[in-house]
Amino acid sequence: MTIHNMKTKLFTTILTCLFVISCQEEENIKTVICIPVYGQSLALGEEATRVTDFDSLSNYANGRIVTERMDHQFGFFDNNPTKQWIKRIIGYYQRSFELSLYGMAETLCDHTGQDTLICIFPGGQGATDLYHLRKGTEPYLKFLKDIKTAYNKAQSHKWKFSMPLLCWMQGESDIAEYPGTDYRSLILQFIDDINKDVCEITGQKDSIHFICYQTNPVTSAAHFNPNSFNCPETKVPETLLELVRDDERFHASGPTYPYTFARERIHIDGLSHKLHGRLIALTALDVLQHRKIKRGLLPLSATVSGKEIIIKFQIPAPPLVFDTIHIAKASNYGFSVISPSNIDIAKHVYIKDNNIHIECKEQPNGCRVRYAINGEKMFSGKLHGPRGNLRDSQGENIKTTIRGKSYPLHNWCWQFDIRVLQKAKT
Repeated sequence: MTIHNMKTKLFTTILTCLFVISCQEEENIKTVICIPVYGQSLALGEEATRVTDFDSLSNYANGRIVTERMDHQFGFFDNNPTKQWIKRIIGYYQRSFELSLYGMAETLCDHTGQDTLICIFPGGQGATDLYHLRKGTEPYLKFLKDIKTAYNKAQSHKWKFSMPLLCWMQGESDIAEYPGTDYRSLILQFIDDINKDVCEITGQKDSIHFICYQTNPVTSAAHFNPNSFNCPETKVPETLLELVRDDERFHASGPTYPYTFARERIHIDGLSHKLHGRLIALTALDVLQHRKIKRGLLPLSATVSGKEIIIKFQIPAPPLVFDTIHIAKASNYGFSVISPSNIDIAKHVYIKDNNIHIECKEQPNGCRVRYAINGEKMFSGKLHGPRGNLRDSQGENIKTTIRGKSYPLHNWCWQFDIRVLQKAKT
């Protein structure tokens, strides 16, 4: 046998082995769980230098993390399908950023069976308010097309496909640009529309649940004044909080202010996306495993007793802690009490029996109690942006390791703005 024939036979044998292995792997797969993200620039990872290596992600858990094409060609998103195809062909990675989905998918693979694929991909468009991301817009239609591609690819392999969850990362433009729309109505309409459209594609009977972050860039708005009694910039983050707290279709990941931001502006960095992805995974597992757990450190009530406000919380992992090490100390740990005359009357804040007590300079009935509505103009993040120092203690028991370093996964209090009307019962 000639050397050429030997090489040809060896090459053919290798290809045959790879084909057999591939077929065996496909035979083992039975289910595809699709969990995409939709929103604006944070959903797309803008400015987030990648922490995740795509080769490692492709090989993670025997290749069980896939894109909408059921392949491992991560990082080629573009809202224009032609541009996205060109990026794939030429291997254009210059705008391939870190996504929270990567960290989420890795954790989910560690807690799901070898017969399950985790399908992830981003959708949406940067610098775009919710009205221009709704049903019928170009980003929405592209998102549906990607979902349909994922479903059809799964069907071609005879795999069961479902989209139980959607990660929501949108709202920055609705805060900073004052579009004059009703954010609550738009997001509720969106969830109705996406449920109907996805179910028509997949035939699934179970509704889609939202895993929701909280966007916090109030200082990016031109007219922001933290001491203004009427503060329109808080409406979007407050809406997201209320939906997570009160609507069973919405579930918490966490606010963005505890993270490091690229240029301390708008976009969290790559490590922060990875950490946020781990929080998303905890919530996703709750939903997938039908656990009735409420995540998120959220205010439940604010009542008045004399010159003091008492705030009760939903606390996933007590006790409450004021943490001035991870986050730069904010005035009164991030709490303020704004009177109708636009004055902050908060004097002293302390924790007692896992409630927050705010001593005020005068009787606060009718005032607005706020958290993390502060910060330096145009800054975001834990050093100079809108922030507070209140967290729970989840990270004492739940940690994650990234590039050899351990990080606690605490729940940080969500930014809020509540009108205080009633007096506490004695």
